[in-house]
Amino acid sequence: MNLFTDIRALVLSAIGALQAEGTLPEGLNTAPVTVEPPRDPLHGDMATNAAMVLAKPARLKPRDIAEALATRIASDPRVSSAEVAGPGFLNLRLAPSLWQALPRAVLDRGADFGRSGMGQGAKVNVEYVSANPTGPLHVGHTRGAVFGDALASLLDFAGYEVTREYYINDGGAQVDVLARSVYLRYLEAHGQAVEFADGTYPGEYLIAVGEKLKERVGDRFLNTGEQVWLEEVRDFATAEMMDLIREDLAMLGVRMDRFFSEKSLYGTGRIEAAIESLKDKGLIYRGVLEPPKGKTPEDWEPREQTLFKSTEHGDDVDRPIMKSDGAWTYFSPDIAYHYDKVQRGYDQLIDVFGADHGGYVKRMKAAVSALSDGQTPLDVKLIQLVKLFKNGEPFKMSKRAGTFVTLRDVVEEVGPDVTRFVMLTRKNDAPLDFDFDKAIEQSRDNPVFYVQYAHARVCSVMRKAAQAGVDVSDAALSAADLSVLSHEAELGLMKKLAEWPRLIEIAAKGHEPHKVAIWLNELASDLHGLWNRGHDDPTLRFLQDDPVTSQSKIALARAVAVVISAGLGILGVTPMEEMR
Repeated sequence: MNLFTDIRALVLSAIGALQAEGTLPEGLNTAPVTVEPPRDPLHGDMATNAAMVLAKPARLKPRDIAEALATRIASDPRVSSAEVAGPGFLNLRLAPSLWQALPRAVLDRGADFGRSGMGQGAKVNVEYVSANPTGPLHVGHTRGAVFGDALASLLDFAGYEVTREYYINDGGAQVDVLARSVYLRYLEAHGQAVEFADGTYPGEYLIAVGEKLKERVGDRFLNTGEQVWLEEVRDFATAEMMDLIREDLAMLGVRMDRFFSEKSLYGTGRIEAAIESLKDKGLIYRGVLEPPKGKTPEDWEPREQTLFKSTEHGDDVDRPIMKSDGAWTYFSPDIAYHYDKVQRGYDQLIDVFGADHGGYVKRMKAAVSALSDGQTPLDVKLIQLVKLFKNGEPFKMSKRAGTFVTLRDVVEEVGPDVTRFVMLTRKNDAPLDFDFDKAIEQSRDNPVFYVQYAHARVCSVMRKAAQAGVDVSDAALSAADLSVLSHEAELGLMKKLAEWPRLIEIAAKGHEPHKVAIWLNELASDLHGLWNRGHDDPTLRFLQDDPVTSQSKIALARAVAVVISAGLGILGVTPMEEMR
């Protein structure tokens, strides 16, 4: 049940009737016509821009169109009034019976209320986290993991077929550094004194890995050169780090559908195949790049390289794919990886990158556009930094990691639910301040507490009602007389519920799961507001002396809890049944 979609259909029907009678010309593009909540609730329940967007192509005044539409729309029993405002906006007030039907619609559909068919089963690949397998995940990875996971759940709720994917960056020099760092811990496990040079990983998390390597190979690698142990230690260390990363993600409630190894692209012909595909399209050539911005010609040594003509697909400059010595650039395996995703038949790709990858966006989009002949869109979502605070001070680095605060540090401090919800209270490309003290306090200023408390309040009412002998099953509540829900505060709460299906489609279309968190906070606020008004007006209390009236009131409360639970499910947060 999406009232906004229903009323938009009513508006389009009225437009069609006006075309049939000759008031409006045929062939008008109605795609831009919207029906949405007005900015000021005092103006009505819904507003449409139909007259404004049709005026120019129809060669008519917006108000003339709006007045004709108002006459048509007001005749529908679902509409109480249709009023023209300003230059031609049309404000609509709906019959109370439409709002009063909302709780029943929610209870009948349960957790599926608001699910959309918008995605039509389109296949979407969401790649997120994809951290180098060199250590535990840090707080920046945490935000990206939460965002990517919530986005995947949101898209699933909106009717897409979603794959959650992690790209393991195990093909570069950083895994050699990891192997050398683990080797030092291996020597340490044998009682040798070691020193971690700059560029190695000194975190304590590698102590256990070094000891485990000792258990596996004994003293076989002692007093030997890298040519003996590097490859084996690299594979062993990478596997150990990926186990650690999987454990970190599990703490956060994140589970991937697929892990893809960068290393699997090397020596298998897969990079060559991707580049050959671009070559067949005439997009690979030998050439010399212009000096980079900010460098003078004296700082620049021009050399001929193998280049990808990415400017033909929206990039600022063409990009090198092979170094002058014949080695692949770091961009080439990424091209091959996305070529693999394109070949797997996804209808859309989404990459979740850290903010430091901002300069990588255009070249990656150009590559996917070229590889798919413009048929597979790529959306890159950049995750801004997180600043941690505790006791009014920046949160200190982790001893286990050596140089940064880990995902595990954050989750152990406040739990996965708080971590996830707070990480989603701001848009992904906006910086986020994470205050541990505020994140666990039980107050209006703590959004996760505020939303979970709303759900817990409803559960408390239902327990008390059940103890009083009131049937609070969803079937019984759905059958209640909802026409008694006529107070402005009750109608306001039902109007908020009506926004949920629309909110899902807007958030999914924009790839913005934070909108779900913000909206849930607004819904919780409306529920708490109605609850508090019951202190002064007993008729607004959910639990009444009359069991029949109680069922009607509780039906509204239960509908709110159902939607809160569904919304929290998208965010990966547990709905609380009681607060302690």
